[in-house]
Amino acid sequence: MTPIRVAMLGCGTVGREVVRLLREHADELAARAGAPVELAGVAVRRPHKHADLGDLLTDNAAGLVNRDDVDVVVEVIGGIEPARTLLLEALKAGKSVVTANKALLADDGSALAEAADASGVDLYYEAAVAAAIPLLRSLRESLAGDRITRVAGIVNGTTNFILSAMTASGSSFSEALEEATRLGYAEADPSADVDGYDAASKAAILASLAFHTRVTANDVHCEGIRSVTASDIAAAAGMGCVIKLVAICERIPPDGNIPESVSARVYPAMIPAAHPLASVDGAFNAVFVEAEAAGQMMFYGQGAGGAPTASAVLGDIVAVARNRVGGGRAPRESAYASLPVRAMGSVRTRYHVSLDVDDRAGVLAAISGEFAHRGVSIAAVRQTGGGNGGAAARLVVVTHAAPEAALAATVEVLAGLDAVRVVDSVLRVEDLGRKGVAG
Repeated sequence: MTPIRVAMLGCGTVGREVVRLLREHADELAARAGAPVELAGVAVRRPHKHADLGDLLTDNAAGLVNRDDVDVVVEVIGGIEPARTLLLEALKAGKSVVTANKALLADDGSALAEAADASGVDLYYEAAVAAAIPLLRSLRESLAGDRITRVAGIVNGTTNFILSAMTASGSSFSEALEEATRLGYAEADPSADVDGYDAASKAAILASLAFHTRVTANDVHCEGIRSVTASDIAAAAGMGCVIKLVAICERIPPDGNIPESVSARVYPAMIPAAHPLASVDGAFNAVFVEAEAAGQMMFYGQGAGGAPTASAVLGDIVAVARNRVGGGRAPRESAYASLPVRAMGSVRTRYHVSLDVDDRAGVLAAISGEFAHRGVSIAAVRQTGGGNGGAAARLVVVTHAAPEAALAATVEVLAGLDAVRVVDSVLRVEDLGRKGVAG
């Protein structure tokens, strides 16, 4: 059979593993794909750092993409540009594309899908979310006949490592981040991870696939974990919960004047210790999927790293090769539902609010009144400290589900009350389909 020729854009942690696997498993890959899979070239910015690749190396990425002997372009350089331009050129030239670029897909995945469709070629991106976990293919193909209602999970290993370390040792965020950096789980600049942007890009991709609707990173409500404290971790434990940075994508039924819509959001939240996601520790990823017919499923595994990510890339390369040999096509973009993205203010959530207040008569009534005034029902109230005349007391309020805007407005008003010394912590509480959160 005529070989399938692969052009690699980038040869960092993931790219090197892809090259290694292509070489070491060449015979098996050829047997699985139906044709030999060969490297045509590798484009890097600094060829002198990859001398072992010899004649395969080039610093002319555009030239490699446009070579006539290239069938598939694999992109693992990341970022928006020049990746977007290079991949659009490849697709328009009739070359299939395999990418791990979550930021580009979340920003402009529709343009790539349209270009692939126009040229009749494949666009695969399994490695863009949760690395080795076969999640996207499951959403796009295995569950294509079902109606998915929720996709929620831990999709960033760095933040999960940090929160797991804080839970296990009682350390602060800064201490856990320092350990994550020392062990190589956090980048020198961890902002994309700890501020939630990486997870938000992945949430956009998941929501787009699950709900047949174009969702971009700009549509995802995003909060990071910098403000999570050891006290928050302890408070969660006291409620029978743990704190995780969760990406939540939901298909929400019509509500009054609000039509059926989707919600995509990322933030640290308390989740029940009995939920399967609560036991996911360290740098692992896990995603909980709920569908009308299939019910509840969880996908778990290594969500980052060179070899796990390369595994997903190789799976996509084999899929492209099979399609070229057998005349098939990858599933095209499915955005027929075109549901609106619900504004965060109208999404119903629960809150855990911790306040330092004056220990005097009438304070609890005043605080409860502010919740009631905005239609927020209180599930439980706990008070600690106080009782010494004038001393501060710690008040913890856990709410029932209410619109996010009403909860946020209540917290803002509470912060301005004379009796409230400080609103110490505000965290959301998410059941994620499993009951058992302490009231």
